Amino acid sequence: MLTKRGLIEFCLTFPGAYEDYPFDEDSGAAGAWAVMRHRVNKKAFAFIYERGGIVSINLKCDPMYADLLRGTYSAVTPAYHMNKVHWNTVKMDGSVPEEEIYAWIGQSYDLIRPKRPKRKNSA
Repeated sequence: MLTKRGLIEFCLTFPGAYEDYPFDEDSGAAGAWAVMRHRVNKKAFAFIYERGGIVSINLKCDPMYADLLRGTYSAVTPAYHMNKVHWNTVKMDGSVPEEEIYAWIGQSYDLIRPKRPKRKNSA
């Protein structure tokens, strides 16, 4: 089963990712929310926290895909304390394969990653 620290470490493998604790003064506190952001635009792609002894992660998601995931996995619900259209909460209860969770983290990162400026054609 994935741990809070394990999810944070995986998120840190993405280019420009960093760990932030904007809601908590003590990052080591049991209820502290880890916010995983991109260094360039400061946008968050994952919120990792523990409630009631269960580690959860909020991930940005394409709205159509978000609904599909919610209908497929009972551990995937509209995101806690987030926009319910664009964010899902995934509970680490062992019912979702780890590979799926890792892929969803990557998709969330891709949705917030800074876009490269389009090159202008010099005619």
